[in-house]
Amino acid sequence: MKRQCIAGLAALALGGFARGDDLATVFRDALANNAQFNSAQAQYDAVKERVPQGIAALLPAITASANTTWNHNVSNTLGLQDYNSNGWLVTLTQPLWRVQSGVALDQAYSGRDQAKALLEQARQDLAIRTAQAYFDVLYARDALSTFRAQRAADLQQQEQAQRSFDIGTATITDVRDAKARYDLVSAQEVSAVNDVASKTNVLRQIIGRDPGPLEPLRDGVVLMSPQPESLAPWERSAETNNASVVAGEAAVETARLEAKKARSARLPTIDLVATRGYNKSATTITVGTENQGNTIGLQFAVPIDVTGGTSAKEREALNLQKKANADLLDARRTGVLAAQQAYLGATSGIAQVRALEEALKSAQVALQSNKRGLEIGSRINIDVLNAQQQVSATERDLAKARYDTLMSLLRLKAAVGSLGDSDIDEVNNLLAK
Repeated sequence: MKRQCIAGLAALALGGFARGDDLATVFRDALANNAQFNSAQAQYDAVKERVPQGIAALLPAITASANTTWNHNVSNTLGLQDYNSNGWLVTLTQPLWRVQSGVALDQAYSGRDQAKALLEQARQDLAIRTAQAYFDVLYARDALSTFRAQRAADLQQQEQAQRSFDIGTATITDVRDAKARYDLVSAQEVSAVNDVASKTNVLRQIIGRDPGPLEPLRDGVVLMSPQPESLAPWERSAETNNASVVAGEAAVETARLEAKKARSARLPTIDLVATRGYNKSATTITVGTENQGNTIGLQFAVPIDVTGGTSAKEREALNLQKKANADLLDARRTGVLAAQQAYLGATSGIAQVRALEEALKSAQVALQSNKRGLEIGSRINIDVLNAQQQVSATERDLAKARYDTLMSLLRLKAAVGSLGDSDIDEVNNLLAK
C-alpha cells in the first residue's frame, strides 16, 4: 500500500500533463503570460508616450470658444431690454521661447531610454527565473529518480539479508540495517515527490500555465567554458553594459535634465498669439450690431518666485541628481560583482562537474566491488548499503552541479547585459528531444 501511494504521488508530480516542454517553449510562454514582465512592458509603453507629449508642447496650440447669452435688463432711462448676445473666439498660441518645454522634451527621450533599459532588465530577469525554475524541476525529478532507484536496491538488499539470515550466513543486525536504510530512503522519496510538485508550481506561476513533462539534459552533455576565458573582459563589460547600469545612466540624465528644468522655471517665456473673433448684440441702442476682429502679437511673461517654491524645486532636483549618481555607482559595482560571481561559479562548476563524473564512475565501481565482496564473504551488508548510498548521493550532486553551472553561464551573460533568446536556445540545444 505504501509503495502504491508513493507511485501515485510520483505519477502525479512527473506526469499528467498534456504535452512536453523544453526551455525555449516555457520561456516564450513566460514572455507572453508572466505578470511581472507584462507590467514592465506596460510601463515602457506608457513612458514612451511622453515623447509626443513633449513635442506637442512646442507646437502651435489652438483653442476655440463660443457663447450665447439671453439678457433681461431694466433701466430707468432705456426701460425694459430683452435681447440675445452671442459670439465666438479662436486663439492660436505658438511658443517662441520656452526653455522649460525644450528641456522637458529632452527629459522625455531620456525617460524613454531608461524605461527601455528597465524593460530589457525585466526580460533578462525573467529568463533567469524561468531557467532556474526549469532546472529546479529537473533536479527535483533527478533526485526523485535516484531515491526510487536506491529504494529498489535497498529492498533487494534487505530481501537478500533476510534470506542469508534465514540460512544462518548473516546476522539480525544485517537485516535491521537493510530495513533501516530502506525505510529512510522511502521517507526521502516521499519528500522528493513533494519537492517535484512544489518546484513545478513555481514554474507554473512564472509561465502562467501547467507545464508539460520537461525535456532533461542529454546524457553525457559537455559544458563549455565562458568565452573569453579571462575574467577582466567580463568585468569591463558588466561595468558599462549591465542592464541596471544602462538604466542608471539614463536615470542620471533624466535627473540632470530635471534640475535644468527646475532652473529654467525662472526664465521668461515668449509666445506668438493670434486671435479671430466675432460677437453680435441686439440691444435697443445697438440693434443688429456685429463685430469681427483679428489680433496678432507677442506675449511676454516673467515668473516671479515670491513663495520660494521654485527654489525648493531646484534644491529637490539637485538632491535627486545626487541620488541618481549614487545609484549608478552602486549599479556598476553590483554588475561587476555579479559578473565575478557568475564567472567563478561557471568555471568552478565545470571543474566540479568533471570531478563528480569521475567520482560517480568510482562510486559505481566500488558498489560492484562491494557486492562481489559480499558474495564471497569479504564484505558485509552495511558495506553494500553504504556504497549504494554513495552512488545515489553522487548522482544527485552531479545533476545539481550541471544545473548550477548552466545557471552561472546564463547569469554571466545577464551580468554583462547580453542575455538573449540565442543564449536560451543554446542551452535548449543541450536538452534531450
